[in-house]
Amino acid sequence: MTPASLAVRLMIPSGPLFFPVTAFGPGGGVDLDAYRAHVRQGVEAGAAAVFACCGTGEFHALTPEEFQECVRAAVAETAGRVPVVAGTGYGTALAVRFARLAEEAGADGLLALPPYLVAAGQEGLLRHYRAVAAATALPVIVYQRDNAVLTPETVVELARTDGVIGLKDGVGDLGLMQRIVSAVRTEVPGGFLYFNGLPTAEQTQLAYRALGVTLYSSAVFCFAPELALAFHRALHTGDDATAHRLLDGFFRPFVELRAEGRGYAVSLVKAGVRLRGSDVGEVRPPLHEPAAEHVERLARLTERGYALLADAR
Repeated sequence: MTPASLAVRLMIPSGPLFFPVTAFGPGGGVDLDAYRAHVRQGVEAGAAAVFACCGTGEFHALTPEEFQECVRAAVAETAGRVPVVAGTGYGTALAVRFARLAEEAGADGLLALPPYLVAAGQEGLLRHYRAVAAATALPVIVYQRDNAVLTPETVVELARTDGVIGLKDGVGDLGLMQRIVSAVRTEVPGGFLYFNGLPTAEQTQLAYRALGVTLYSSAVFCFAPELALAFHRALHTGDDATAHRLLDGFFRPFVELRAEGRGYAVSLVKAGVRLRGSDVGEVRPPLHEPAAEHVERLARLTERGYALLADAR
């Protein structure tokens, strides 16, 4: 898939962007059958794209071999119905290796996670992402967060880089994002993509929408696809009343619950997938499982979310 064709497919607001969890079996190894079932369920529920082995998919915990197996499984399960974008990260050498493994596995694009550990300057970050983009023919979306926060000038240079098609924001600085969008629009006219990549992005998506950022990741889609789809539909039809009802009754309380434990942006989501009946196993270290009381609260909160949908009918 060319950069232009992937960009076009991602811009179609047909459904949420799906970031599946990675399934592990009782012995701790990757369970490809459970993973494929999870991906299949998400695609059948209405996902617009599958982002395999990214943050929610515990990219950090996978060996290169496991990573490639999972990306290949996601590609096989989607069968071209939606694009598959694979994570890549760590230092430049490993990021390039993972990018090439994803290309060999048939991925349609890459999500470039922040480099491991180092707090690099803008010149170094630009060199890093350009090296990743040059390593394969796959289009690249750069994920800014934590130790990889980009200036508008750097994003302009990335937008000029062959193969780089977009920026996913996990920082949440709306002033910075407005400056980035304005700078790229002025300096590099075209279809550069922007994604809201904050955890539980639904909570902030009304604000991002005001900046023209219409794409966002949805971890909630992993375990409550009907809620994620209803919110997505409300956003794209201008039904702010439904969006506010879901925000007030489900997404805000979920964000507050998620904040009660470190790593819950992944482990609580994975617990939600298990609550739905999919045996995807536990998270790998250094993440830990959520407390039992938090899982119980998640179950009650999800039931409440579905009741909101029923009341609206």
